[in-house]
Amino acid sequence: MNRSIRGLLVCTALSLLMCSGCNFELLPAREKVAEEKITLTFRHFWVGKHDEPVERIIADTIKKFEEKHPHIKIDFEGLDQTIHREQKLKSEMVTGRPPDIFSLFGGAEIEPYVQTGRLLDLTGFLKDEDLYGRFKDLSLWTFDQKVYGIPFEGNAEPLFYNKELFTKLRISPPQTISDLMSIIPVLTHHGIIPFALGNKQEWPAAIYVHYFMDRQTGSGKFTQIINGRASFTNPEYLLAMKNFDRLVKMGAFPHNANQLSSEEAVELFTQGKAAMYLSGNWDITLFQKAAPGFSTQIGVLSFPTLQEGDEGSLAGGYTVGLGLSSALTGSKREAALEFIAEIYKPEVRAKITEEAYRIPVMSGEVQKVEKDSVFNQVIALTEASKTKFVPYDNMLPPEIKQVFLHSIAGIVDQQVTPEESLERLEQSLNNYRKLIQNR
Repeated sequence: MNRSIRGLLVCTALSLLMCSGCNFELLPAREKVAEEKITLTFRHFWVGKHDEPVERIIADTIKKFEEKHPHIKIDFEGLDQTIHREQKLKSEMVTGRPPDIFSLFGGAEIEPYVQTGRLLDLTGFLKDEDLYGRFKDLSLWTFDQKVYGIPFEGNAEPLFYNKELFTKLRISPPQTISDLMSIIPVLTHHGIIPFALGNKQEWPAAIYVHYFMDRQTGSGKFTQIINGRASFTNPEYLLAMKNFDRLVKMGAFPHNANQLSSEEAVELFTQGKAAMYLSGNWDITLFQKAAPGFSTQIGVLSFPTLQEGDEGSLAGGYTVGLGLSSALTGSKREAALEFIAEIYKPEVRAKITEEAYRIPVMSGEVQKVEKDSVFNQVIALTEASKTKFVPYDNMLPPEIKQVFLHSIAGIVDQQVTPEESLERLEQSLNNYRKLIQNR
């Protein structure tokens, strides 16, 4: 290399070094790598009127999350609970293409999804977020010591009654099943429907049946049946079904109960046309909407016991939750978990309790709401109940659950006898066991 060229190169290098602090760039700057655009699908079943506060709270949480993470979009879709759980999600699980995030029920319903590897194992996530030990009960979501779903809300199924109506008719709230049967004629004599029941979705009537069954034997019997150590066709359950059938024959329910929705049943109760309403805490949101001020007239009881002085169990638990698809990987999986962590932050959980009247699922959450005495009564009843049991329809595999609900609806319409209902359940259980063995 001759001296002139070498000198030119040296000068050029010196010039570049001298200009290192200049405000202009001699070479094009490297373009910044844009964050990967991510879209998550989230299907829920908070579509009923009583679910409006929950849907609003989660939608607001999504909006704030998207503002904080502009590269992430969450498609929030609501679908009727039965269609989501019994139809769409089932078929999606077969193909391995469920939504990224979805509402579901724990226990027997998710066991097939766990066995086929369709649900994301959330054990590590819960421990990393310091949430694992804070949940009151993860039993319905845990298989082989791994957690495959997160409880979203607790629930309790008490007996709501119209205090003013009971006082006016000079009848006392029923403490035993005998008490209950004795007040039915008094109410019907005065043109009052004893129980507001809207059984269009079939599960509301099942609440009566699982209470009658529980009062006869306790929930342990039902567990034995599911595990193959007992039969549905037993004398105690026959008596329970006959007690429910007796209520129907006595005119305890609206004549068209199987055609009425839960919202229509609430209207019967809040308008003073029905004296009692057996349902869950989730319907408290409907009481004020249907009849402002009516909440002050509502009393809350556990379902009547078999004998006076018996400790009656309360139906409820932590069955409703959220699951994630095991197909989530990489940055999409990280985004989904980060969003789930937002839902379980204290400020969001407080809104779920205070505005939607959902029972807390974690320790340290807000426990009572001063502005609504009905919810406080439910919380007090929940705390006072020494024993609780998971609603029986939530303990059943889907194949048997449908027979359970259809049979009870058949008794409401007086198309099925108590004996036939139990025989159908036993047959469906035997068929299910054969199916499992063949698999």
